[in-house]
Amino acid sequence: MSFSPLAYADSLRIGSIDFVSPDEIKVLLDIEAPDNLALNTGTPRPFPRINGYVLIPSETGYLVAQVEWITIERSQYPKRKGLQDFGLVDLPYPLRKMNLNPLGGLLYEGESAGKEIYIFRRGVEAYPTVGAPVLLPTQTQLRAIVESGENRRVKIGISPLAANAEVKIDPDRLFGRHLAVLGNTGSGKSCSVVGLIRWSMEAARKARGGADPNARFVVLDPNGEYAKAFDGVGKVRVFSVDPKPNCGIEQLQVPLWFWNSAEWSAFTQASAKAQRPTLIQALRTVRDGAVEAAVTPSHDMRRFLRTLVSVIQIERSAGRPWANFPHPKNFSEKIKKWQQGLEQDASFSTNESAALTALRDQISAFSTARSSQYPTYDFTRSEIDEFLRLTQAAHAAFGGSDTDVLPIDADVPRAFTGDQLLRSVEANAELLGVSEYVETMLMRIRTILSDSRMKTITGDTDGATLHDWLANTIGDNQASNGTVTVIDLSLVPAEVVHIVTAVIARMTLEALQRYRKLNQGKTLPTVLVMEEAHTFIKRYQDDTENQNAAAICCQVFEKIAREGRKFGLGLVLSSQRPSELSPTVLSQCNSFLLHRISNDRDQELVHKLVPDNLRGLLRDLPSLPSRHAILLGWASELPVLVQMNALPDGQRPKSDDPDFWAVWSGNQVDAAGQDNSVERNVDWKAISDDWQQISHPNGNDASENGNSS
Repeated sequence: MSFSPLAYADSLRIGSIDFVSPDEIKVLLDIEAPDNLALNTGTPRPFPRINGYVLIPSETGYLVAQVEWITIERSQYPKRKGLQDFGLVDLPYPLRKMNLNPLGGLLYEGESAGKEIYIFRRGVEAYPTVGAPVLLPTQTQLRAIVESGENRRVKIGISPLAANAEVKIDPDRLFGRHLAVLGNTGSGKSCSVVGLIRWSMEAARKARGGADPNARFVVLDPNGEYAKAFDGVGKVRVFSVDPKPNCGIEQLQVPLWFWNSAEWSAFTQASAKAQRPTLIQALRTVRDGAVEAAVTPSHDMRRFLRTLVSVIQIERSAGRPWANFPHPKNFSEKIKKWQQGLEQDASFSTNESAALTALRDQISAFSTARSSQYPTYDFTRSEIDEFLRLTQAAHAAFGGSDTDVLPIDADVPRAFTGDQLLRSVEANAELLGVSEYVETMLMRIRTILSDSRMKTITGDTDGATLHDWLANTIGDNQASNGTVTVIDLSLVPAEVVHIVTAVIARMTLEALQRYRKLNQGKTLPTVLVMEEAHTFIKRYQDDTENQNAAAICCQVFEKIAREGRKFGLGLVLSSQRPSELSPTVLSQCNSFLLHRISNDRDQELVHKLVPDNLRGLLRDLPSLPSRHAILLGWASELPVLVQMNALPDGQRPKSDDPDFWAVWSGNQVDAAGQDNSVERNVDWKAISDDWQQISHPNGNDASENGNSS
């Protein structure tokens, strides 16, 4: 028995519209409408169902709406379709109503191979009127709602609310405009992050006919969960504080000379008045010294004279040589110390020696004039001008010029050692007369140079080059050395973990900026993944005077969120506390994958991310089961509940819940139903030796001695 089109459409009717507004539609359900299971859509389907989809006929096709709530109201008599009996006694009778959120339009595009073709478009062109029928979508229509959109290249799961329709995404949309993966611990965030990368790589490899894709993912892993999660996707580069070459884990290196002046200032907590200018001047000096392969005494003297020219110009502009006491006396003491650095050398030429002698004689004359019992320390403007002229002449005699009087940019990543920086800070502090004010900063620099935990990351980097680091971290040409880089930050000392993270993220951004500059505006698509983002991208007090390491780290990611898209750098954030994230970074994320969120503050923040008429779906957040998430934003045509693809055990990050009962009982049942004994031995001696950095005679570590099962 077949139905005519009109009869079939009428069989799908479930009610009529009772109320219409731009963000809300109320429906009065027919008495004959299904109350648990709909059997007239081709396949049995639960109805009515919260967050399910219904259709309302319109001029251009159908208006698609989502069920927000269902209720029962008491009515005087049942309104049965096609039946009217005025002899009925008016007794209270339950009538079902439901509230809808309008989503967009479903357009009919014709038929192909005997199947109807529909296309879903976000936005409502025309609202229905009161009394308009409300229909159940067919299987074809339901799939068209969820499976709409262009360039759907990567399948990430299915939609339980839409007849298990495939949920696919466009990687350009998902990664190109930043993604936030949010949810409680244990809700499946880490598996979703791993899955998005794996499934994208598998789809790209298939599109390339089996060849490895030219892709770049940099995963910053604070908990050490991802080292084995990408096995099987090709070459994977893993870097850790504790390298294990036999397992493919290499030494994490972030050399000190990568750090810029802001990062150095944050680490040393340099004060704005004396310490920070001295530190920046020292960085300029030591980076400039790195340019010359062999520093001769003449080159060294030229750099010293260049610094003197800069300092004299600064002092002259400030008027200190003739200002009120004690400024003139301090300036006089400075130039006496400078004279000690103007020693002659046998390798100097005749002109160099003569210019140096004239400058030393001038300083001696200044000292003699102020050596009486009651000297007057004030300098005249003409004396300072002559002193500056002689210093500039000496600088020129040693090969200097006016263009290099101001040192190079303090942030250029040119190699230097920690000891060179320490000596540079001490020398520049003495030149600037602020030696007594930089002692605390020098102490912090000595700390990082002497701490054995930090040396392996920042100090022992002999032979490290910038281009090798970029190739290992971001990926070599055509990603020949692998598509994924995992940087294990779990053992990085707390004193430098924010700085190390900031440096890696900033260097990645700046490298891609320079790539675009040198390649006629073309970008090198790269994805930076930040796990536990609430720790590293945490909102901070906007105090420009004193920025700590955490604030500097957050500012780097804020810059990536604002500007990264232009240079091909996408950002993926994973966090269990979205309310603690930087509002700037969160506002720049255009796509969201929301797992179970229980905290009321976090729920409130997430609700602000979506339009008012779509908040009904987010009420599911506290009760979402594991592996289920809500995808919304730029990457999805409409907010959709997704059951994420399952990952095999070997591909999941190491973020499982502790197995208390298995350890307590000594027994564990595996997936095949087999009983396995569980032993969890512990050797606290090995752990304490590793913790105290005491070498173990047999070379075993704690993980080998005390973590078997």
